[in-house]
Amino acid sequence: MRRRYTKILTALCVVVLALQPVTAATAMAGDVSTPAASESLTAADVAETGTNETISNETHPPDPEADVLGWENGYWYNETIDVTPEDGLNESELDAVVARSMARVEQIRQLEFEETVPVEVISREEHSEQITNRSTNATTAQRLSANVIYEALFMVNESANAVRNVEQNQANWRGYYDPSAGEIKIISANASTPKMDEIVLSQELFHALQDQRFNLSSFNGPTQELRNANDGIIEGDANYVDYRYQERCENEWSGTCIVPERSQSGSNSDTHVGLYQIFLQPYADGPAFVRDLHQSEGWDAVNAVYENPPASTEQTIHPEKYGEDEPSPVPIEDTSDDRWRPLDINASINYASFGEAGLFVALWYPGYESQLSTEIIPYRDHVNIGADGALDEFDPYDYDHRYTAGWDGDKLLPYVTEESSETNETGYVYKTVWDSPDDAEEFQNGYEQLLAFHGAESVEGHENVYRIPEGEEFDDAISLNRTGETFTIVNAPSVDELSAVREGATPEVEESTESDETTETDGSTTDTDETTETDKSTESDTATDEPDSTTESGDETADESETAESPTTESQDETDEQSTETTTASGPGFTFGAAVVALVALIGTARRID
Repeated sequence: MRRRYTKILTALCVVVLALQPVTAATAMAGDVSTPAASESLTAADVAETGTNETISNETHPPDPEADVLGWENGYWYNETIDVTPEDGLNESELDAVVARSMARVEQIRQLEFEETVPVEVISREEHSEQITNRSTNATTAQRLSANVIYEALFMVNESANAVRNVEQNQANWRGYYDPSAGEIKIISANASTPKMDEIVLSQELFHALQDQRFNLSSFNGPTQELRNANDGIIEGDANYVDYRYQERCENEWSGTCIVPERSQSGSNSDTHVGLYQIFLQPYADGPAFVRDLHQSEGWDAVNAVYENPPASTEQTIHPEKYGEDEPSPVPIEDTSDDRWRPLDINASINYASFGEAGLFVALWYPGYESQLSTEIIPYRDHVNIGADGALDEFDPYDYDHRYTAGWDGDKLLPYVTEESSETNETGYVYKTVWDSPDDAEEFQNGYEQLLAFHGAESVEGHENVYRIPEGEEFDDAISLNRTGETFTIVNAPSVDELSAVREGATPEVEESTESDETTETDGSTTDTDETTETDKSTESDTATDEPDSTTESGDETADESETAESPTTESQDETDEQSTETTTASGPGFTFGAAVVALVALIGTARRID
């Protein structure tokens, strides 16, 4: 499986930029001529003491007899190099920049490269063509899978081209490392004489170092949730190293780093903000997870995490749960009729998982879609803005909210018929497990508001069954069931089809008796397989919640409704101090323009998304 690590340094979308312009703050590297150097610096000083004093080409110590940390292919990490980056790098200049950047990555991370990493520069046109080809070549099963998954998130409807949404989110990459080939691709407007960004290069080099030392191919999570969980250490470590690299470029190595000024001109109007925010979670929470571990226990403790990577996004959203709170397996028994069947890809049952991060974004996204007129998880609960009004540069996003904080496991099983490839009509069973019945109820509360946002109406005569009216974007039928810690959602094109996708999904409302007329209910229903079912496809399931093996995406969410009436946003807990009721006001000092600019600024200043 080919894995890509991307650096996305541009705005999320043109519509965001139209609201308020944002400029990138990174300065041009300028003159890379040598600052004054210490004549007394020796090879031992560099290798053993780790000094950061910059040395010139004329005074650098001799090459060591054996490879040492902080030296690669003839260059010390704090040595200046004779290049003119303003007019692009020729082949020999590129070799020098790569060698010194490798040495710098080694010095920061205290890990030795085992071999030189090939670096190829490709044009943005070639990169765009690769993206288009992957989208065009997606199979029918892959297209249906992506559509079901993103429909479940209420982010992309089933008639859209979800594969294209996934691929277009990669359009602004500036580089990536490909473990299958063991090489780096740097994307440049001019492939023959590229204007290199040393910070972009450094992160891709560190991904290569991770692969050499920890075998990145062993971290191929089959779902977006598992990929994000793995990336908690992979991207967390890489972005922490990247952060420390940039700090040195602004201090000890000032004037020697090749960091051209960035612009927003490459922004991509096709970027899907919701799917992108799920993808970003390990980049937001991972660096702090790694930093805290490094500062308390050192690099050896960070290295040990590769042997036992985070098992869920929950474990990096809540670092205290790492190694303590493992996710629960979520079996789904297939009880569909003869017309419906679980979607398979390459003869294996296809399923997806969203995790705490995916469900958080699903409940946050309506605020973005509605420009803050309807918020379930308030917009500001996702963006970390300090008392000074500025973004937290190191940890700009938060994925923690009471609606999703009790997550313990989830699984979505897509369903299709023989006609689905032509009609785009699909269904799914989405089962979530929570730490407690109260946590399941909390998520149900948020999910019901998500249904209300999309116009869901209760179906007369059926308990916990809803219909989004025809003509609305997600016009399907939805059945909800909550039993104890388990909350299950069933989706089908019509109310009649719900029980065809999952037996018993359309329970009729029971007539009340005199003895229970005054008894309140919690809206939950019973489903015998919630506590006794076994997963018929456990051994053969293949989680492929991405359109093909070269993409990094795949997401999912869930929704839910109230029992007696159409779900309304008024059901939100009025006493919650974290959250507010659905509102048309965004709060003092936090207008839609400011909120979106904050989101763009995070991407624009990038704590290096690779």
